Amino acid sequence: MDLGLKGKRALVTGSTAGIGLATARALAEEGARVTLNGRTVERVQAALGMLERELPGARVAGVAADLGRAEGCAALARQVPEVDILVNNVGIFEPKPFQEIPDEDWLRFFETNVMSGVRLTRHYLPGMRKRGWGRIVFVSSESALQIPVEMIHYGMTKTAQIAIARGIAESLAGTGVTVNSVLPGPTNSEGVGQFITRLAESKGTDAASAEREFFATARPSSIIQRFATPDEVAAMITYVCSAKASATTGAALRVDGGVVRAIP
Repeated sequence: MDLGLKGKRALVTGSTAGIGLATARALAEEGARVTLNGRTVERVQAALGMLERELPGARVAGVAADLGRAEGCAALARQVPEVDILVNNVGIFEPKPFQEIPDEDWLRFFETNVMSGVRLTRHYLPGMRKRGWGRIVFVSSESALQIPVEMIHYGMTKTAQIAIARGIAESLAGTGVTVNSVLPGPTNSEGVGQFITRLAESKGTDAASAEREFFATARPSSIIQRFATPDEVAAMITYVCSAKASATTGAALRVDGGVVRAIP
């Protein structure tokens, strides 16, 4: 299926690994001109090299910028002044009991997970509106709907993303610009892989056993009973970014493996 993305300018934040990198790869495969982003030059260059080897002829570039700070968002916007597609994927997470989360952590999570998307959307939206076409995606989480008790500050930011995406979408009625949020469930990203490795080591078992224990105890409502792959999540994000998804806006689209026990 031709998704109508050839020549579109796309920016995927937090795209040196995991869901972000898989999304950048999928968009590039569809012919989009993709800009990757990460916090360090080394990580960005490594991701670019990987994509260039996998996709000869793909039009990919990269910008190193820390989007957890206003200055980093501004620096990225200066280097990439216009895009047609913005995927707000950058995010951080950390399990921590509620009473041990200091003010600094609440603010750090909000700055990175929420304000990065707010700042970049505010910058790129006028151009999209003027051109009469644009796609903005906030990569949220099933944790937005089922707040994880082990990282409430993370869940709070994911809920905020859904609210922001819906509000912006309603403000763009009839413009040709869509805004959606995508809600992955537990996904085998770089950070999750490290978490499972640590869990396995603490239990004196292997990663496969640790994964089974995780779904039996922490996410028993999962229907697929495994981690989703980054490519599975990227497929949904890429579709939402496409010309084919012109009637999908203001939506919170789940790629959660059935973790959320709800029909809608």
